[in-house]
Amino acid sequence: MAVRAVRGAVQLERDEAGHMDEQVGALLTAVLERNGLTPEDLISIWFTATPDLHSDFPAAAARKLGIVDVPLICAQELEIEGAMPRVVRILAHIESDRSRAAISHVYLGAAAALRKDIAQ
Repeated sequence: MAVRAVRGAVQLERDEAGHMDEQVGALLTAVLERNGLTPEDLISIWFTATPDLHSDFPAAAARKLGIVDVPLICAQELEIEGAMPRVVRILAHIESDRSRAAISHVYLGAAAALRKDIAQ
């Protein structure tokens, strides 16, 4: 097994804890499904949120999905003029037999515009 990294992002419609749980949960579920992963394949996950999100920690959504023994950390994105608002990004370190080129990076909804080069 190799250690790989998988990226992803989702744009929230509003800054509400329940909505963040729903959207971040959907992102994490899509990352796992599209890469044939289980929570046991996760090594760690970095979450970032744009400075306009205050309602909850994105990592709380992972815990609600049952990802309880994986190290998680949240950080704030840089505040860049013109950047897409209300975005949660992830960088997950995983164990996988897939090559780097075979990893599916997941950008849901409007967040797909952030990385057209790798979004699938």
